[in-house]
Amino acid sequence: MKRPDGMAGLRHVAIWVQDLEACERFYCGLLGMQIEWRPDPDNLYLTNGNDNLALHRATKPFAAEGQRLDHVGFILRGAEYVDQWCDYLGGNSVKIAQAPKTHRDGARSFYCRDPEGNLIQFIHHPPIAGK
Repeated sequence: MKRPDGMAGLRHVAIWVQDLEACERFYCGLLGMQIEWRPDPDNLYLTNGNDNLALHRATKPFAAEGQRLDHVGFILRGAEYVDQWCDYLGGNSVKIAQAPKTHRDGARSFYCRDPEGNLIQFIHHPPIAGK
């Protein structure tokens, strides 16, 4: 099976945070990122014009040291590539964690697991996909 086209890069990261408001002040106030979308009080999507950082409020406390990464997102250049990549990876025995779907903001994505179990999103996100 041929690898699909459309990969625009690794420009989306999502992390779990306990103090969403403090993180908003840090990423927006200090680093200059802009709020792209706030779908609800527990999720915030930021951009610097090229990249997308998703902050998700954690629902339980973290260990002192621990993983806060929710998932890594590969940006696809068009929505049509989402299903192609899902079919390609599934056809190569990659575990699909969530089938392709269109989100409320118009993005389209699916999730899979890498060999270590890390959650990987393939997403067409129009504001940063170049289309």
